[in-house]
Formats: sequence, C-alpha cells, structure tokens
Amino acid sequence: MPSATGTILRTTREIVSFRSLWTGEQFAGPASRFRSLEAPLDLSAAIYAATTGTVPNCFFTDEDMALLLIETNATVMQAIRMVSAVLPTQPCTTEITPGYEVPDYVEHVSNWAATAPVFAEQPPTVSEVIGMLTRAADTADNLAAVDLPNAA
Repeated sequence: MPSATGTILRTTREIVSFRSLWTGEQFAGPASRFRSLEAPLDLSAAIYAATTGTVPNCFFTDEDMALLLIETNATVMQAIRMVSAVLPTQPCTTEITPGYEVPDYVEHVSNWAATAPVFAEQPPTVSEVIGMLTRAADTADNLAAVDLPNAA
C-alpha cells in the first residue's frame, strides 16, 4: 500500500518528467506570466508542488521566501528528508545557534540534482533523478509497511 510520502514522491516524479528540472538561480526557471505551469522546477520546489498543488510566485523571484515556505511545511520536509536518505551523499549541516547544527536537507537534495558528482562532468540526468525519486518512494512505502512494536 502506498504511503503518503511515497505518493508525494511519485507525483514529484511526474512533475519533473513534465516540467523538467531547474538547476539555476531561484527555485524555478524563467517563465512568462502565461507559461508558469510549464516552468522547470528545482527538485525541492517540485516536491513542494507535488505536496501542495501550487507553485508560489516567490519560487521565481525570492529564494529566501521560497525556502521559508518549503522548510515550514512538515509534509514537504518529510518527503525531502526521504529523498536525502536515499542519496549516496550526506547533507551538510547549518549552524542555527553557536554549537547547534542541523542537517540542511533542502540544500542537499537541490545540490545533488544540480551539480556534477565527484569524477563526473555533468549533474544527474532527468532520468536519473526520476529513478532516484522512484527509489525514495519505494523506500517510504516499505518503511510505512513495517509494523513496529509498541514502546513500553
């Protein structure tokens, strides 16, 4: 049975397949006022779109506001953390306050899709990103199906 996170990641896969993948500045590629439904999206933005059904205007113009929208949506972040978990690299950490660091999952996921890995000349292809989204969705489904014992 598909999990909620698995369903979101499969929807993300469809969005990336239709819109392609944006790897430039901001969270979405340039689009005219009438073509924003077709603009390519950053991987984290595609997960947001799959979760909420929307692509806010700030994704095109205001990276800080877009990041705030992504990071404050618990369902979006759960899907992003699942993608991060299946990637072959670890997320960098960000210092929130002196001595307190947290993993930067959005940066991890977005950078993985936008940059060439070590010893490679180009970033992952759209097909490779779609394959990774399928693995992440399957992982989410498998984890949701595990019957954990109750804590005493």
